[in-house]
Parts: sequence; C-alpha cells; structure tokens
Amino acid sequence: MNNLVKDPVCGMQVDPHHLALEYQQMNFAFCSSQCRERFLDNPHLYIGFPQHKAPRQENREVLKERLLRTDHVLDFDQAQSLTEALKSMMGIKSVVVGGSMIEITYDLLQVTEEQIEATLAEIGIKLGEGWAEQLRRAFVHYEEEFEIGNLEVYKKHRFHRYE
Repeated sequence: MNNLVKDPVCGMQVDPHHLALEYQQMNFAFCSSQCRERFLDNPHLYIGFPQHKAPRQENREVLKERLLRTDHVLDFDQAQSLTEALKSMMGIKSVVVGGSMIEITYDLLQVTEEQIEATLAEIGIKLGEGWAEQLRRAFVHYEEEFEIGNLEVYKKHRFHRYE
C-alpha cells in the first residue's frame, strides 16, 4: 500500500509526516526544508484555489539565469564542492563555475537566489562584497519577490456596494 503524498513544490513523493504542515485545513508534506520554505512564502503558487490552478499545478517553470561573483577565485575543490551543493538543491537546472564566477540556471518556483546565496554561505563560499554587487543582489531579491507575488493565485473576492 502506497501511503506517500506529493510535495506541492517539487512534485516528489514523500512520507505524509515528513516536514508536515497544515494550511487552510489541508495537510501537506515536503521533501526538504527548502520546499517547505518556498510553500510557506507563497502557498498559492502551488495550490491555487478552486477553479484557479496555480502555476505549479500547470507544471510551469520560471527559469532564471544569474551570474554570481565570489570574493576570490575558487580552486578546483571549492568549485566542485559548490557545484555539488547547488545541484543538490531543488530547482537547480545548471551550474557552471569558472574562476570567481558562478553561472546558474534555476526554477524560481522551486528556489530563489536568496536561498542559493544561503547555501553558498553554509559551505563557506563568500560572494563579492562591493557595494555594486550588494546592490545588484538586493535588486534581484526584490525582483524575484515581486515576480513571485504576481504569479501567485489569489482568491477572487466579489465586492458589493452598500447604500
């Protein structure tokens, strides 16, 4: 008997108790804390509303290509560690590391640049810290948040005029 449920973010089959949560009297389980975090940030990107499918339910992808700069040239071991860490994340489509540059393609419905940056920090990779780099990353975070907000399915409310 198959008791697995579908992670609403990435679509993986998971144990119904793994990283479980209840949202609007519905139970959900997730394959990773990354997927759980994505869901909690914008649940209606993944579950929609009756008669209004969410982008994820339509199997949409929102692919982003980004170029990140590290604070120093990475050696072979650092580049390999970084590549493995990023490829283990949900939604990462490709990673190319060369010198101090990281070229990455990912699905915004599954991972954000902010989550990618957090993973880099966890493995000890520092990104460029100049003001221009910090400003660029802050703009990307804002842009992604705005784009996700525009994609999320909202319940349509009817407004009645009372006289």
